[in-house]
Amino acid sequence: MAQAIEEPKLSCSGVWKLYGPSPEKFLAQHGGAPDVEQVKAAGYIPAVVDVDLEVMPGEILVLMGLSGSGKSTLVRCLSRLVEPTAGDVFFDGVDLLGAGEKELIEIRRHKMGMVFQHFALLPHRTVADNIAFPLEVQGVDRSTRRARAAEIIDLVGLSGRGGYYPRELSGGQQQRVGIGRSLAVEPDVWMLDEPFSALDPLIRKEMQDEFLRLQSMLQKTIVFITHDFDEAIRLADRIAILYEGQIVQLGTAEELVTNPATDYVRKFTEDLSRDKILTVGSIMAAANGDAGPVDPQNPIRSDELVAEVAARVLTTDDAIGVVDPQGRVVGSVDRSRLVDAVYGAAR
Repeated sequence: MAQAIEEPKLSCSGVWKLYGPSPEKFLAQHGGAPDVEQVKAAGYIPAVVDVDLEVMPGEILVLMGLSGSGKSTLVRCLSRLVEPTAGDVFFDGVDLLGAGEKELIEIRRHKMGMVFQHFALLPHRTVADNIAFPLEVQGVDRSTRRARAAEIIDLVGLSGRGGYYPRELSGGQQQRVGIGRSLAVEPDVWMLDEPFSALDPLIRKEMQDEFLRLQSMLQKTIVFITHDFDEAIRLADRIAILYEGQIVQLGTAEELVTNPATDYVRKFTEDLSRDKILTVGSIMAAANGDAGPVDPQNPIRSDELVAEVAARVLTTDDAIGVVDPQGRVVGSVDRSRLVDAVYGAAR
């Protein structure tokens, strides 16, 4: 029996967002596909340019780019907080651009969670009441709201602080309340727009750890915006890099580093710690006869990060055999190959 092909949870095709007079007319005059220079020459601002994108169930897709590259506008188009100029957006197979106002409100209330850089907590409400607010809007009864808020407070690591007010919390704790509020409705898709960028570096790392812990339990479908590549590497299954409203490359962090599609992508990745991104499989020599000794107790696997095996490789003069996750010998790695992969691009 053929295996069913997994459908995207959220997708869009041919999405445009132009700012200026009569943008729909302008697109129609250019066959729906003007180039960016034509858009600018006509006096329009190209916020999102002909974007095709699929987000699979349980995936963390990170959107990256410089300020003004269209990250936030694209996410708002996907949720229809901003109306696209053209294109299609589908959520669980539902045509969001064709959805009526009532249907769209229901989808946002029950199936989408959103977290933004600014917490926007209600200052006169306690932590518990802030988290329960979306349920109150839904008309959920008070006892159910309180019970759900208590669960969320524990989930986001704020036990004992349900009765606190926002002013009594640190920045990181306030952000946890914002995250908890977005989770209260148990959304299918979670959209986060630079949620940690206003936090101090140590708190930011703690929040990333918390985010990954939550995702390991909840397995949400997530679109996450950041301008920090280190953050993207920690969190993302795939990364989409935007430039002037266009997705110029979409792939894993390793694919972006080893095969940048443009100079823009190359500049984004050139200062990264490559050993924490590249896998052994991406730098090894393919097996050809004797691949070198394999430690049966602690073999080097092709899916391990280079940083995890560097000490073993650098302290021997010989090539070491590499096995795949099933234990089959698939290649070898030696000191020269590792050094060239990690530092060669910088020379």
